Amino acid sequence: MPRRAEKPNGLSQGPGVLSPGRGARVICIPIAAATTDAALLLMERAAPLADLVELRIDRIPDADLERLIAARRTPVIVTNRSRQEGGGFTGSEEERVGRLGEAVRLGADYVDIESATDPALKSGLREAIAGTSTKLIVSWHDFSGTPPSQFLRAKLEACMADGPAIAKIVTRADDDSDCLRVLGLIPYALRKGQAIAAFCMGRRGIISRIAAPRLGSAIAYASLEPDEASAPGQLTIHQMREIDRLMEEGSGNE
Repeated sequence: MPRRAEKPNGLSQGPGVLSPGRGARVICIPIAAATTDAALLLMERAAPLADLVELRIDRIPDADLERLIAARRTPVIVTNRSRQEGGGFTGSEEERVGRLGEAVRLGADYVDIESATDPALKSGLREAIAGTSTKLIVSWHDFSGTPPSQFLRAKLEACMADGPAIAKIVTRADDDSDCLRVLGLIPYALRKGQAIAAFCMGRRGIISRIAAPRLGSAIAYASLEPDEASAPGQLTIHQMREIDRLMEEGSGNE
């Protein structure tokens, strides 16, 4: 697959390559659909707009991974989210993680696995990744709220212990202080040399989605349309790009 051209925000990308500068926004569009064919159409729509697409195979019944990964025009994250962390996969844990291993064999750019996954299954996935170009995202989500800072740091450290390319921490915000606690994880991780994606869900979390890239968060998530959001408070790709434009205009960069 040819290397993608440099982005207007200065981001240079190829499959599996993310190198945003602080303040640059790498935007990922999650893909969920009723069929593989429908998912392929969404990927086609997302390709000219996004830096990444996330294949939510837990929300694509009978997803044909070979077709989906082969058709990508932008780097892909393959996620098979457990029900415990807001996903839709209904099979066994072995089956769930096995699908991620299949994605690695098919050349996925990233796979996302939950920190709480059985250690033996995580170890098996890391072994599958070793020697390939696939990169690992280890994530933790809390849909009930935002715990204290010490607890959040412990969850981040648990993610980091699995040796990911990116650690991902997402909680639900009920007030501004929740957002500040989660955003505080970004400089904490970066000081340790760990790339991180951290932000809050929900309406009160929208400000964290805007602020996180300015602090160095690796990935922002956005939907194609308002009714296609994969999490509460998720903005659309068009809203995110307009925010970027206004911020650049306001800083005198245009």
